[in-house]
Amino acid sequence: MSLVASAPPTALGWRDSDLVYAFRRSPVAQVSALVTLLLLVAALGARWIAPFDVTDPSIANVVDARLSPGGSGLVGERYWLGTDPQGRDMISAMIFGLRTSLFVGLGSVALAAVVGITLGLVAGYLGGFVDSLVMRLADIQLSFPAILIALLVDGIARTVMDREWHDVTAVPILIVAIAASYWVQYARTVRGVVLIERGKDYVQAATVTGVSTPRILGGHILPNVAGPVLVIATINLALAILTEATLSFLGVGVPPTQPSLGSLVRIGNEYLFSGDWWISVLPGLLLVVLSLAVNLLGDWLRDTLNPRLGIL
Repeated sequence: MSLVASAPPTALGWRDSDLVYAFRRSPVAQVSALVTLLLLVAALGARWIAPFDVTDPSIANVVDARLSPGGSGLVGERYWLGTDPQGRDMISAMIFGLRTSLFVGLGSVALAAVVGITLGLVAGYLGGFVDSLVMRLADIQLSFPAILIALLVDGIARTVMDREWHDVTAVPILIVAIAASYWVQYARTVRGVVLIERGKDYVQAATVTGVSTPRILGGHILPNVAGPVLVIATINLALAILTEATLSFLGVGVPPTQPSLGSLVRIGNEYLFSGDWWISVLPGLLLVVLSLAVNLLGDWLRDTLNPRLGIL
């Protein structure tokens, strides 16, 4: 009887993971990821992809303002999607506006995640007064609409700053204002995971052997909250982009010289009934496509990473 030696098992690469397998089986996730990636690449390469640099004030030409799609400018330029009231090419304005909206969305999600994860880890692990304090702050925050908190933060910033300085720091203020509205979801989710994990044997063993609390939280418990946090971050990205668009539409977002999708919709809304529909409709459609793609991707992640559904 001959014995055949079998090769030692090797670790599965990321291409063989369950998440990638589920992604390959979901056309909706593939299309959503592709659209999101293309829009992200367009935003990152705005200076090279856009026909004109609309952040340069010298580019604006009021003589070419409000040209319809396909119209030609004074010196023969062709504007395939028309121009806005400042004479800026709509394609360029939408690409740069997409960059601003994505930057604000990603920045606010990252800030909210850092604050929420930190507070959730500390509250769940320490418990007692710290847990009660963080959760009561979360309850108070949840009693206010997100848009109201963002308006409050922006209003305070406008009160303590002059107009010129506020215009310079408009994007960071927007990021802080939106992040202040969404940290609670991370904190409550992470706290719930920590309450379950802190009583398990591996955490107790680490505590007995003298491992420091920051190391237990960062090295042992934090990896277990990565899945839920990723789902929340993806869904909140779409919400943050829509919140930025809402604030810009209300006139409390970025200044007019720095386009975003929301500010373009607001500017175009003033000319909508004059027949200049493209100034408002086209950025609005791009905003819808971006939000829908990110939302569908977030829904797929939520369903895939949920063990109760048995997808993975």
